[in-house]
Amino acid sequence: MKDRSIHVLNFVGLGFFEPAIRLATGEEVKKNLIVLFKKVFLPILSVGLFLIVWHSGARYLYNIEKDARIEKALVDRGEVAANEMRTCIESGDISCQPNTLPSPAQVWMAYESLLSDHRAISEKKTAFAEKVAATNEKREAQGLVAIKYTGRPSFVDQIFTSLKTVFAGFLLALFIAVPIGIMLGLSETLRSSVNWLIQIFKPVSPVVWLLLVFMIVKTLTRNSDTDSSFIISFISVGLCSMWATLVNTSMGVSSVDKDYINVAKVLQLSVGQKVFKIILPSSFPLIFTGLRITLSVAWMVLIAIELLAQSPGLGSFVWEEFQNGANDSNSKIIVAMFVIGIIGFLLDRIMLTIQKFVTFTEETA
Repeated sequence: MKDRSIHVLNFVGLGFFEPAIRLATGEEVKKNLIVLFKKVFLPILSVGLFLIVWHSGARYLYNIEKDARIEKALVDRGEVAANEMRTCIESGDISCQPNTLPSPAQVWMAYESLLSDHRAISEKKTAFAEKVAATNEKREAQGLVAIKYTGRPSFVDQIFTSLKTVFAGFLLALFIAVPIGIMLGLSETLRSSVNWLIQIFKPVSPVVWLLLVFMIVKTLTRNSDTDSSFIISFISVGLCSMWATLVNTSMGVSSVDKDYINVAKVLQLSVGQKVFKIILPSSFPLIFTGLRITLSVAWMVLIAIELLAQSPGLGSFVWEEFQNGANDSNSKIIVAMFVIGIIGFLLDRIMLTIQKFVTFTEETA
């Protein structure tokens, strides 16, 4: 039972719990204590050190900004104004606080504020849905569009919008890159013919892809009620991120052991059987490595694309807070930064776990 639990933890990328399980059973106490210290306690210490450095740096920048404000008040309006500014800052009045790098405590307060805001917006949505439920039933019976809540989205709503966009873009990249990669891998002539095209398009900036997609989608959806910002965002994400999967799929297919291909010829397998029974299983490790890179790239470029496409996701949230310039805007931007990083890490872990299920490899990050 213990070995099975350890195997499961290692499989899903939680192997750092292994020494704790072994210690609980009394197995090799000294060795597992050392491993536990390296895998658990040292990372915790590094987090603590990071928070200390962050807090110290925030305090240092705060003092610089505070002194600059007091000095400016002294030069512009005299000593009385400078003393008033110092008193205002020390009192904690929001109107005169220096707007610089927030401390960990301020970021945590902003996080709680965003969650509180989400709960308040959710309650408004629920109340609105209950209020218009009867009206919507009549409208649907008449074939009319239901009345929808049009208030501003919460931070959590924007997270889900970004996840929906990135998964749509990832699926688009998957459905474009894998079939094309298989065709390129099967034909050396085709691969050499279009390689120049791949090398040209692969380094193109997300902004350029966005503008190209914007031109096309805006024309095609001119008389449509569809959400063009979402369509533009996920297509741009897919086109930006698909190249790693395309290259890796082509490489994986072209490098399949020739003995396998010869066996397929002896068994007189059709092209479809050869692809699904021989080529794809042999290429899965490289294909999934490409998919992991594609998903990571998709999540990175998503923020910039959402910002430019005005899609109501995390990119739009960060830009709005930056433009807002409120006292807690910097703290909310830091919260968004951590959320983006944590989600990106979790997406990579999910892809790694799926890769292990499909390819039966022991690859790690």
